Amino acid sequence: MRQDQRGTTGTGGGAAGRGSTATASPGAGGIMAGYPEPADKASLRRTNLGVILRQLRENGGQSRTHLATATGLPKATVSVLVADLIERGLVREGELDRAGAVGRPHRMVELDGRWICGIGAEIGPDHITVLALDLRGTVVHEHRLALDVPALTPQAALREVADLVADCLSAVTELGMHTIGVTLVTQGSVDAASGTVTVATNFGWRDVRAVRELRARLGRDAPPVLVENDAESGALAEYLAAPGTDARELVYVTGGIGVGGASISGGKLIRGSEIGHMKLDRLDRPCPCGRTGCWEVAVGLQAFLDAAADPSDRVHDLSIDLAERLGDLLDRADAGEPRTLAALATVADDLALGLGILVDVLNPPRIVLGGYFAVFGRYLVDPVQQVLDDRRIVPGTEPVVVSASTLGLSNAARGGAHLTLEGIFQDPSDVPFRPEPAYDEARHG
Repeated sequence: MRQDQRGTTGTGGGAAGRGSTATASPGAGGIMAGYPEPADKASLRRTNLGVILRQLRENGGQSRTHLATATGLPKATVSVLVADLIERGLVREGELDRAGAVGRPHRMVELDGRWICGIGAEIGPDHITVLALDLRGTVVHEHRLALDVPALTPQAALREVADLVADCLSAVTELGMHTIGVTLVTQGSVDAASGTVTVATNFGWRDVRAVRELRARLGRDAPPVLVENDAESGALAEYLAAPGTDARELVYVTGGIGVGGASISGGKLIRGSEIGHMKLDRLDRPCPCGRTGCWEVAVGLQAFLDAAADPSDRVHDLSIDLAERLGDLLDRADAGEPRTLAALATVADDLALGLGILVDVLNPPRIVLGGYFAVFGRYLVDPVQQVLDDRRIVPGTEPVVVSASTLGLSNAARGGAHLTLEGIFQDPSDVPFRPEPAYDEARHG
């Protein structure tokens, strides 16, 4: 994959000293952005606020003493930074930490930010999913709409997205929450700087100014809008789904009408490439991209549906939500229906072929399967794992571990919401002090 790093870890440059100008040690907390080196006291403070916030996101609640140890910052500096973050409503004090402590127990500090949310809006060939997360990663709103996107103009499709985003904005506002922004998540190639979907072959889109279109439909008071690829968003969601682990390396492969991939390396999000267009289809069938033999022609959702059911079968009906259609096929597989099982066996063979190449090139410790691959994980993971194990050149070396995403079909939208919130983890000082009246505690837990 092309090594265009979207920045993930990296904090300040030096080891902590004894004064308020100390910087956290490299790698302390945080994962998603290439953080700039502080140039003055103000930027140093912003950097260190982000370090504390990312440490809590990565590793859960901790005492101030533990935060100082983990980040390399002096205890006094940590106390000042935590007080600032509490005043902004981004962290809160939790229970006393009595586990294994000698002497007086310490008060835990936890990620909060329940009054803030980010929205991810995913548009796929057969659906739109809009999802809002608070700063803790808790879903506060979600809606999914079955839609035949290629049958619409880009403007009409984005109008549907705007309507769902507007509904989401209204819903979270009723909860007393402030929306930081919206990330539009789409297949294909995107130019984040200009807000353009440059090529999305499965939609028939080319050079669509998606951000401009969406902002125009949301109105002048709309929050900022970004655009990102679905594979990058999905990889981020998978990474953040397991905080506190040491697994800072993964390859994420998502199966839909198209097949996309991205990776996390050293805790940094690496922009994926169009892996679905590797020439791996054994039958050399034509692909919507204009070439033949692309991997997604063999393992993409349409190939699976065509192999598993006749064209008149309801699983091909785009007016029915994809989750329901896949649920029907999963029921058939569980019931031992031969055609569905044969289709899954073929997908597993062709999936293993492409994943074997990714393992040879990237050598990741784990591969996470998303999209429809995850829905049928119990039929795909084991045979793929077996093929990859058998391909190991050096016996006894650590194998790559293949697993299915547990986040469901909304994980790309979830990743988009995380990306929206990422600016806070880079610079918490951009967040105003929490306004009053506060959000509804009873409704947020």
